[in-house]
Amino acid sequence: MRCAIAGSGVAALAAYATLRHGGIPAEEIVVFGTDADPTAQWRVRAEAIRQRRMRSESDGHLAPVSFPGLAVREAARRGSLRPLIQSVADRYHPRVEDFLAHASEVRSRSGWDRSFVAHRVERIRAVDGGFELDGQGSFAHVLVATGHPGLARIPGTVHAYEPHEYASRVAIVGSGMAAATEWLNALDAGAEVISIRRREPLRRPLNVPRPFFSKRGLAGYHALSNERRAAKLRELAAPSFPPGAAWDKPLETERFRVEPEPPAGCQVIAATGFLKGYHHDPVLAGLVEEHELATHGRWIVLDPDSTVPALTDDTRTLALAGVAAQWAFPAADTIAGAKYTAHAFLRRLCRTR
Repeated sequence: MRCAIAGSGVAALAAYATLRHGGIPAEEIVVFGTDADPTAQWRVRAEAIRQRRMRSESDGHLAPVSFPGLAVREAARRGSLRPLIQSVADRYHPRVEDFLAHASEVRSRSGWDRSFVAHRVERIRAVDGGFELDGQGSFAHVLVATGHPGLARIPGTVHAYEPHEYASRVAIVGSGMAAATEWLNALDAGAEVISIRRREPLRRPLNVPRPFFSKRGLAGYHALSNERRAAKLRELAAPSFPPGAAWDKPLETERFRVEPEPPAGCQVIAATGFLKGYHHDPVLAGLVEEHELATHGRWIVLDPDSTVPALTDDTRTLALAGVAAQWAFPAADTIAGAKYTAHAFLRRLCRTR
């Protein structure tokens, strides 16, 4: 077998579909993961915050080619041009249920289940000719797509990405997309809502500014020194949510206010996202320690194609996907980021076939 994907989430599915579309047989790919459904964890988190729309746009889909995007699919289904018009104006955001149905279709069409192996990878080790994953292999090419390393919890609170209901008084810690969604959810449930935050939230349509999704923007980013790149990533990690009346108007009520600390006696929800840094991921931390990989702050240093330089050459590839690949693509934890890494990984395989 030629390649392995360590992880079985949404980024792994995007990579798998891209490999299959690129001509790699299912028999030459092994996907190691904990759940055969690649949307399992994502679905739980989306349901927990009652998410109805994606933050991504029409191109935020898992198919290996850009066209047709989700706007085209919805327009055809509804017999309406409205999704296409919204897409042209960068105002189209797919429904979560449509994205999940699309993911299920990609899973079925790509042959994902033929390659899936139920096993949580704990160690990746470089060997002659490739890599071993918990002693299995070797694989000439490995994509590490282990996802976020865990929730950033606050003791004594419920995390926004875990199933929960709303009390009559709710303090929500955080100021990003999950927090903003929870403000509206709790208000809709009739609660008094207190936003607990250290700074005013940034307002931007996507996770990072749009130029970072373009070749020109990425070229400038890749030209930065390590220090400036790390500083840029810290800047981009600041919590944000989209602008617009749909987010602002519901907050114009006496039942919503901002406080520095949660008042006594109220439910506290931590909309604090995920732990940050490779050292929270045992697989990545083990790779860094065992192979003395270059790091900068909380990031593993990568080449622009998301590969680990010290473990990639003309015969083998070790690449990172998802949030761990931010050194190569600032929005790596988005669907667009997953596909950026997936296409780069496919190009590596095609060159070494």
